[in-house]
Amino acid sequence: MTLRKRSWGFVVGGLLVALLLAGVVSNFASAHPDGLDSSLRKGCTFDADDEITGGNCPAQEEREHEIGGPLADYGIAGLDNDFLSTGLSGVLGVLLTFGVAGGAFWLVRRRGPEGARAGADPAGAGGQPDAGRPSATATGQG
Repeated sequence: MTLRKRSWGFVVGGLLVALLLAGVVSNFASAHPDGLDSSLRKGCTFDADDEITGGNCPAQEEREHEIGGPLADYGIAGLDNDFLSTGLSGVLGVLLTFGVAGGAFWLVRRRGPEGARAGADPAGAGGQPDAGRPSATATGQG
């Protein structure tokens, strides 16, 4: 079964909204740490550059991730413009997620009988269902 024109419009519209949110609106998100980061920072003191200057908290054990990657820390490594870096990493993340999810849905989609996909008559035998059996009216049941 293929997507109807209306369904394609919904999918494309959703993709465009996600791209707009990830590419533009994400730059205006809060710069303050989220709940997990905030709880890990309790008990420490920080300077103006947000570096730990004292105290005792789990955030002191923080290290760079071993893998890192080109999209680490909500940006693109090597791109100096923060607005562009954040926006592009969001757009790439949306496109990657859309591609993986679309591929997964494509793999698990329902498939009809082989003949139905090839455009054969689904009722079979020239459009007459159950060609070998008498109809209900011929047997007096209808």
